[in-house]
Amino acid sequence: MSAAETVQTNVDQFTAASTTAFKDGVEKTLAALNEANTASKKNLEAVVASVTAATKGAEAMGAQAMAFSKVAFDNQVTAAKAFAGAKSVQEIVELQTNFAKSALETYMAEVGKMSETYTASVKETVKPLNERVTAVVERLQAVR
Repeated sequence: MSAAETVQTNVDQFTAASTTAFKDGVEKTLAALNEANTASKKNLEAVVASVTAATKGAEAMGAQAMAFSKVAFDNQVTAAKAFAGAKSVQEIVELQTNFAKSALETYMAEVGKMSETYTASVKETVKPLNERVTAVVERLQAVR
């Protein structure tokens, strides 16, 4: 084999190896980009689900607060009417004591309900984000 043929053979082998390496690199890069795109889409979906859950929680808490405000206002009107009809100072003191006790109990019950609503809302809001974090952590551990 002549020197020119040897050089040509080496050039052909180098060209073939370079082409194969380039093709493999492009394929790996495209696969990685596709995977990153899929992960980004899932992350965006998780954020949208989280915001939707937070919005629903805020709406529920707002509706609950409005309902409580209406009940509290109605109770205050009823108490005011009872105070106006009282025949003695002793009766007013008893009415006021009962009203204050009832109002406090109602308020504490409402705080408990609001706390439950808030807790449920936070859990639902964080759930899709936690699922994405778990998926990423599992993937990273699988790569190790």
